[in-house]
Amino acid sequence: MIRFRDRMARGPSNFGWLDSRHTFSFGGYRDPEHMGFRSLRVINEDRVVPGAGFPTHSHRDMEIISYVLEGELAHKDSLGNGATIRPGEVQRMSAGTGISHSEFNASGAEGVHFLQIWILPERPGLPPGYEQKAFPLAERRGKLRLVADRAGTDGAVTVHQDAKLFVANLGPGEAVRHTLAAGRGAWVQVARGVIGLNDTEMREGDGAAIEHETVITIEAETDTEVLLFDLG
Repeated sequence: MIRFRDRMARGPSNFGWLDSRHTFSFGGYRDPEHMGFRSLRVINEDRVVPGAGFPTHSHRDMEIISYVLEGELAHKDSLGNGATIRPGEVQRMSAGTGISHSEFNASGAEGVHFLQIWILPERPGLPPGYEQKAFPLAERRGKLRLVADRAGTDGAVTVHQDAKLFVANLGPGEAVRHTLAAGRGAWVQVARGVIGLNDTEMREGDGAAIEHETVITIEAETDTEVLLFDLG
């Protein structure tokens, strides 16, 4: 079963410096029918104008992943971490018992476009933590590259939940397949381009919840970048 989430139905927020689209309920956008999927709680597609960003604020008990599509995102947090996140890099921040951070567009001339993803942790009260790793295009081209899971498999960042995140960059006509184990579900998010998901067309910003399916087939109609979450 595939439940399609149309990009045009997402909740909008626009503050001038930030243009955001919320796949699930977030902030002032409330939709009881879209509160998340399994442990996946937030997918925000954010665009931040040059020189602006999110001032210091706090979180608890959430696994937060940032995935930059264009531009550069500057990060600082209360653990003493300071870094710039670029396309092809994955940042994981475990809020745990509490963490404060800021995220700013690192450029004074170019916008930054990124996905902010929240995953519920397996239990509350974990120690806060931070991790950032690069996954070159060659590792994502024409295949599903594991970039996050519970064990840090094959160089992936670690998340404290029974969840796996894959990224694929596909050219027109290229396809990838993913097998779901019994009882697991998947969420597919199109970051750019046009795909066929088990023959259902999806475009940039579209998402889909998948359950009771054995094989997921993603075929690119254009140059595409796709995120696939495999969730317990």
